[in-house]
Amino acid sequence: MTKKGLFFTVLALTTGLLFSSCEKEDVLSKPVISGLEVGLNNSKIGYIGDDLHIEAEIVAEGLIDKIEVEIHPEGGDGKEITVIYTKHAGSRNATLHEHIDIPADAVPGEYHLHLTVTDKAGNSTTVEEHVELKVQVAEAL
Repeated sequence: MTKKGLFFTVLALTTGLLFSSCEKEDVLSKPVISGLEVGLNNSKIGYIGDDLHIEAEIVAEGLIDKIEVEIHPEGGDGKEITVIYTKHAGSRNATLHEHIDIPADAVPGEYHLHLTVTDKAGNSTTVEEHVELKVQVAEAL
């Protein structure tokens, strides 16, 4: 092989390596959470000693790993409630429909709800909603 031929061969190989190593890696988009409903008829109210309805549509290109719901007091009084769901793990699309138990000893007041979806690639998305926890009033007979 001539010096000129060797030069062009090395140039072609080097150029090929440069362009192949600079290709953009596939980046999965973060999970998408839509249509969040909290409480009966999306009232954003939960009753102590009862359960709190939560529903949302989830799309995760990187496949769902876990769904976490955290409810914490806005002002500091009260306990934090955390629930992790894995039953949708491995799914790309899911409808989350759950009823979270509100303990009988929960403190009434203003709370924040955080719904976080984490996919198998480690991407996560969080949506927040205001929730009021109330004492359920018994109906008169």
